Amino acid sequence: MKITDKNLCDIWYQALLERASDYTGVFFVGVKTTGVFCISVCRARKPKRENVEFYKDAKSALADGFRPCKVCRPAENAHSAPLFVEQALALVRRDIKSRVADAELRQHGISPERVRRWFLQHHGITFQAFQRMQRVNVALQELKSGRAATDVALDNGYESLSGFGYTYKRLTGAAPTQATQVIVIHRFTTTLGPMFVCATERGVCLLEFTDRRMLETEFRDIQRLFNARIVTGENSHTRQTVKEIGEYFAGTRRQFDLALDAPGSDFQQSVWHALRAVPYGQTSHYQAISLRLNKPNAVRAVAAANGANRIAIVIPCHRIIGKDGAMTGYGGGISRKEWLIEHERYNV
Repeated sequence: MKITDKNLCDIWYQALLERASDYTGVFFVGVKTTGVFCISVCRARKPKRENVEFYKDAKSALADGFRPCKVCRPAENAHSAPLFVEQALALVRRDIKSRVADAELRQHGISPERVRRWFLQHHGITFQAFQRMQRVNVALQELKSGRAATDVALDNGYESLSGFGYTYKRLTGAAPTQATQVIVIHRFTTTLGPMFVCATERGVCLLEFTDRRMLETEFRDIQRLFNARIVTGENSHTRQTVKEIGEYFAGTRRQFDLALDAPGSDFQQSVWHALRAVPYGQTSHYQAISLRLNKPNAVRAVAAANGANRIAIVIPCHRIIGKDGAMTGYGGGISRKEWLIEHERYNV
């Protein structure tokens, strides 16, 4: 949303001049003379007041034709974890099986309240809930390797098997002794804003921008289709996704090597396979895809399958435009679609 309140914009302009870190992500500033948008801490030369526009989100700045600044990388850095969150996460990674309590955070000069607010805003759960999901994910892998439930429970900081069983079942929907599957979800930042990646043991099943329309519906759908719960965590597929998507935005990767686990009908699978065949740096349209599948009358069905794609960028539905060259809808927003197409053409 573009902000027109003069007093607020004056405050934000002063924050831009001062490179105020506490305004990081609060506003985005479009610079009319350069065509880029920045965040408050940008080190680039400061524009004149009359040459800037202010926005509440990066998506609106993109929609108005501004491109991310290469100096401050606004869509990425505005949503990256601040130092106090990184410090809290470092404590978790130090011993992922142990619980980092509020008292321990305070001992390290970290405000538990600020950490809690950040996790609620960016993950929709508290820091303690995040830790519980991490420990359950580790426990799940250990159970699948053949370890006894009692040993796993005690080794993961639980004083009793019953307490471990209660938490495990609440998060996964099954008892520790039952065969179960979870979908791990990991949030990471990109040039165009934060994304969620979800993965099963077999591969990536969802990759979307966090502000995508109908995202909650997609979460419900994959949990139903896999008969599994989404749990915060990482696995080899999520880590590879972060690496390859980073290379894609850097302009050094044109094809992906990710293993995908995307449930869909045979027809949907055929459409998604055809989408991946559209060359990097080029575009296509629904009719061309339907002809490629030898189904010339299935244009509407192709459009529906394209819209049902849950794995953005890797299954490149952004490369589908109108037959007349017009930009068609995109779940991540038309402005992102235009940027992705331009990015690929530039890096061919």
